[in-house]
Amino acid sequence: MLKNFTDSVTFKRGLTLKNRLFMAPMTTKMSFYDGVITTDEANYYGLRSGGVGAVITAAANVQEDGKGWEGELGVYDDRQIPGLSKLASSIKKNGTKAILQIFHAGRMTDSQILRGTQPISASSIAAERPDAEMPREMTESDILHLIDSFKQATTRAIKAGFDGVEIHGANTYIIQQFFSPHSNRRKDEWGGTLEKRYHFIDAIVDEIIDTVDQSDVENFIIGYRFSPEEFENPGIKFEDTLFLIDKLSNKGLDYLHISLNDYNRKSISPFYQDKSMLEYVYQKINNRVPLIGIGDVRTLKDVKNVLANADFVAVGRSMIIDPHWAQKILDNKESLIRTSLSMYDREELFIQDGLTEFLEFMMPERLKE
Repeated sequence: MLKNFTDSVTFKRGLTLKNRLFMAPMTTKMSFYDGVITTDEANYYGLRSGGVGAVITAAANVQEDGKGWEGELGVYDDRQIPGLSKLASSIKKNGTKAILQIFHAGRMTDSQILRGTQPISASSIAAERPDAEMPREMTESDILHLIDSFKQATTRAIKAGFDGVEIHGANTYIIQQFFSPHSNRRKDEWGGTLEKRYHFIDAIVDEIIDTVDQSDVENFIIGYRFSPEEFENPGIKFEDTLFLIDKLSNKGLDYLHISLNDYNRKSISPFYQDKSMLEYVYQKINNRVPLIGIGDVRTLKDVKNVLANADFVAVGRSMIIDPHWAQKILDNKESLIRTSLSMYDREELFIQDGLTEFLEFMMPERLKE
């Protein structure tokens, strides 16, 4: 079915988006040391709201020992609710909906960021990155506490006035660490076989769904973000992800969100070379749950290409550079879209060091002196 990006869409939990465009979650590193939002961060999101149907925030950690970097948003304490409410309000302009992404970094942090606390993970296996610290293997009690922390974070998101949460199961953070055979070497009910490595995801999704559905909130949605494969050996293979997608598509989720840096990207597996990973995933879902596609979307043509194999389009880097990217696409004024940044633009656009680092890594050709 041909999908128009200007269409309004209603999720099964009742929330209606005015169009099929999302602002993607991107690390800002703009919060205070204790996870409380800053005025600049609220302004950053507010400037980019209004055109898109929804904004997904940068990751908010659900436990203090889940902090992955300085300047990270927090949702692990009730004292953070007023700031989160300010964030939600800054996004909800002209009908744009606000989605809070919730996560725990697991082993993708270090004891300095955690103020002396050792990172935790599914198993005591260090990440394959320079200077990675050895994490402590989580106990059964740790695991149950973390699942409860995701539930509590969801409750805080509801109290703060968000329109939904996105469970961050991508980008090598703790949920993905439980699913990965590289980081999960457990021999109990939480690891071993593919099905047991899925157990942690299954439990978190079920508990968050129950938390939302048992609350009095209306029109509050639940999404899940995933990365399609890992380069580590052993690591998550694309075939494993298709298993995961099949399971999640039968849950009570409102959407799935693939994490890609290029929507045309193919798998590293020799068995999945006929199509892009986005197309394989979309076919696997088979209309059971909406899919958000993403991956270096810059133009109207890119939007239409993504919607051939997805139900929504998430836009990241282009909206850092031009906060009004979505409105210009909607108004058929693509020629007016800003395509590069100078150092003098950054203050005006509330772009601080964390976002500049991201742009320098992902698209240096679009930064000017």
